[in-house]
Amino acid sequence: MRDRSVRPNPLSDKIARSLAIAGVVAAVTLSGCSSKQPAAAATPAAPGTVALSAAQRRHIQLYTVTPSSFRDTIETTGTVDFDNDRATSVLAPFNGPVTQILVSLGQRVAKGQPLAIVSSGDFAAAISTYSKAIVTARNARALANADKDLLAHNGIAEREAAQAQIDATGAEADRDAAREALVALNVGPGTIKAIQAGRQVSGSAGVIRSPIAGTVVEQLVTPGQLLQAGTTPCFTVANLSQVWVQAQVSGADVAGVKPHAAAQIETGTDAGTLPGTVTDVSALVDPDTRAVTARIVVGNPGDVLKKQMYVGVRIESGAPKTGLLVPVSAILRDDENLPFLYLARPDGSFARHHVTLGDRTGDQYDVTEGLQLGDRIVVDGAIYLQFMQSQ
Repeated sequence: MRDRSVRPNPLSDKIARSLAIAGVVAAVTLSGCSSKQPAAAATPAAPGTVALSAAQRRHIQLYTVTPSSFRDTIETTGTVDFDNDRATSVLAPFNGPVTQILVSLGQRVAKGQPLAIVSSGDFAAAISTYSKAIVTARNARALANADKDLLAHNGIAEREAAQAQIDATGAEADRDAAREALVALNVGPGTIKAIQAGRQVSGSAGVIRSPIAGTVVEQLVTPGQLLQAGTTPCFTVANLSQVWVQAQVSGADVAGVKPHAAAQIETGTDAGTLPGTVTDVSALVDPDTRAVTARIVVGNPGDVLKKQMYVGVRIESGAPKTGLLVPVSAILRDDENLPFLYLARPDGSFARHHVTLGDRTGDQYDVTEGLQLGDRIVVDGAIYLQFMQSQ
């Protein structure tokens, strides 16, 4: 939802403020007691303002209001998912029982690295077929070459020589098809070269290999499990250097979310905030939540984002605009829940000053009314001033 000024419970605000004020007052009192020289007395303030001594002033921080460029920000939540362009489910390429698992969850693997070994009759049959096809193709080509020589010396009819060429070409096509069948079964290049050289290879141990480089994020089979070629999922391998965040955008805000918009992901971890980019906005509305899913691509240094993790999302919306931004810490609420801040006056005192808030962007509010360029406001210690004024 778009972050706008909210109206919290006044009673809860008073309790929270009282606790915070007590802490601030205690800190200021201790600071004053530990000073070797007495602090200068506060200058009498005009009605409706607060005056502080020099020691008390050290506990507040001022901010000079200047124009800032910003975009409206839509704040919502989202869930982390694998980047489906960089993740794959590894299906069993052949039938048979699993005899050994070669990797563990969370292990990084290279493309083509073995993941599991399967005892498979399909594997043995494919090796046998390729071995026979190699021999058949070699013999057919030798006969075709011999017939070609005989034809040159009028030893056979031209039709016989042509048929020999056709037979040789067909046998070579069958050989190449048998080799591709082995490749489809994830047979390694070393095994294929051994078969081509006529060396004996194992005829029953099939190897499931990783189709991409990444991390093993799911293991779906166990030793002894019977696999069915093309249908049994065995592993999920994902490249976790980049993930998707599926953000839920309300119907009121979806018009402001466009592809290529910048986004910020609040991880809730030591990684803090990660930048992302909106790549897709769904054309469908979730029938349960009435929200639209916006997909955000996010870099994932250190694999801090995990699948199904909940994260906070801020998406920039609309064209850039200029306004007077003030930190959220400067804004307080009065007894009627109206927003105000403390404005520094030329005489050194501080006056309560009501303002009108626009949109919130990050940890700042856009103040639409009540401030001018160059105004100096209290951004740290405003609660203490509120307590002083209430005495």
